[in-house]
Amino acid sequence: MKSAINMNQQRVVIVGAGIVGLAHAWHASKKGHSVTVVDRQPDTREATVRNFGMVWPIGQPPGNPYQVAKRSRDLWLELASEAHFWCNPCGSIHLAHRDDEWQVLQEFEAGAVAQGIECKLLTANEVVEKTPAANPQGLLGGLFSPTEMCVNPRRVPAQLARFLQERYNVKFHWNSPVVSVASNVIKTAHGLELSFDRCIIASGSELNLLFPEVLAKSELRRCKLHMLKTVAQQNQWRIGPHLASGLTLRHYKSFAGCPSLPKLIDRIEAETPELNQFGIHVMASQNEDGEVILGDSHEYGNDIQPFQPTNIDDLIMRELRKILSLPDWTISQRWEGIYAKHPTELSYIATPVDNVLIHTGFGGAGMTLSLGITEQFWLN
Repeated sequence: MKSAINMNQQRVVIVGAGIVGLAHAWHASKKGHSVTVVDRQPDTREATVRNFGMVWPIGQPPGNPYQVAKRSRDLWLELASEAHFWCNPCGSIHLAHRDDEWQVLQEFEAGAVAQGIECKLLTANEVVEKTPAANPQGLLGGLFSPTEMCVNPRRVPAQLARFLQERYNVKFHWNSPVVSVASNVIKTAHGLELSFDRCIIASGSELNLLFPEVLAKSELRRCKLHMLKTVAQQNQWRIGPHLASGLTLRHYKSFAGCPSLPKLIDRIEAETPELNQFGIHVMASQNEDGEVILGDSHEYGNDIQPFQPTNIDDLIMRELRKILSLPDWTISQRWEGIYAKHPTELSYIATPVDNVLIHTGFGGAGMTLSLGITEQFWLN
């Protein structure tokens, strides 16, 4: 991690109004800096709005990543209280419907306390008491974690932008693609010029255009996901915690140390190799309107095509129906998103020129990590 940015009353320009850019804007504003955010879109439209809205500490490896995620959780609660947006500290349950899934969850829980991870094994009956959405057929139990939360990814960027404008006088320039960064000035395609003492580039699109040589050396790779959303469930029906299937155990690095995980991975490859082909592991969250967000898949690098095979959605739905029981499975929307991911680091950081910081590559953990990681840059 780079050292914290140390400056007094400086002009800060942030390129990108996704959650990473907004997090930097919040922390910089609280330190009294003059902050301007520039984005190429008319509003936030890229990876930030195309996810579950999950704040997901349980998916981070033990140690610093998990602690940063928990810090982010605390900051989300603080920010929600100040900005008055919906934020649900719902927790999560990893469901086990297969013996090897249950074995991995037991192994994880056995070592969790020593690693500072908050979680608890639940019997099948205890799972059903916490969520009406768990499919009871074949349910062996689950792993409950209290640290997960939910925000609405489609609404919270606009709510944060409005809050930053009103509380800290942060200025926003939308529809403003940045075409150059040099000599402490950024220029946009429409002739806007902004002088800065510090510039944060928090957008993968601008990184590709402004510093392609940095991108080429970064090890960042693109990841494409497919997701779906149901209609609002009737009669105020709620799933309760975020829910995840045993397929997620092979996806999140937090479970990598479980001795039985390799056997689970081998079983999935033998039974359903098509899931590995598209990187499918299934989860569900629910927003304040009662809509259930479902997903997802993962395609990387050159495997990403401009077309969306319908069988990916079909596979996601097939696996979700094995673990969930929803009153209404009617799908109201389908979408895809692309984000940048670094293979080993929590995020990608570079300083291509003086006073310019590139900060991107959070992968699918932007909501989980952004508030905590960006805070460390503005401690002084």
